[in-house]
Amino acid sequence: MFFLLFFALLIQFFTYWIFEPFASFLEYVLEIRLFPIIALIGLIFLFSGNNIEQN
Repeated sequence: MFFLLFFALLIQFFTYWIFEPFASFLEYVLEIRLFPIIALIGLIFLFSGNNIEQN
């Protein structure tokens, strides 16, 4: 049981160590003031004339 707990904590530590800089960068880049621009780009892409399924 303690081995399983140690293994889970070790996985969490290495996951945080590997992905924390990337998450911090995304948090900095995707601030609240950029959400309207991202939403506008997403809507333009969603409603563009290029349909994936063309019958």
